Amino acid sequence: MAQFDVYENLNPATREEIPYLLDIQAGLLNDLATHVVAPLVLASAMGKAARHLNPRFTVRQTEVIMSTAELAGIPVRLLGERIDSLAEHRGEIIAALDFLFTGY
Repeated sequence: MAQFDVYENLNPATREEIPYLLDIQAGLLNDLATHVVAPLVLASAMGKAARHLNPRFTVRQTEVIMSTAELAGIPVRLLGERIDSLAEHRGEIIAALDFLFTGY
């Protein structure tokens, strides 16, 4: 598991609008039983996204928005298959987290 890997959302109650989960936890903490993730919501289901808080990405030709304010810790066993990485967008992801926690 690596920071900024994208996983399928296995939760049948939410996966239609939130097809993917973004692992934002530092790789140094991979041995923990849970990982902190940010939902990647379908752009069509998100409505208006906040500019600095909700970066937009393309995963498997699907436009998604990081729902930064909905971070969650979930058991690793509930993460689906790793399907992509957003490591190339590290700056945008960290900036969104900074904005959430500091307002800057």
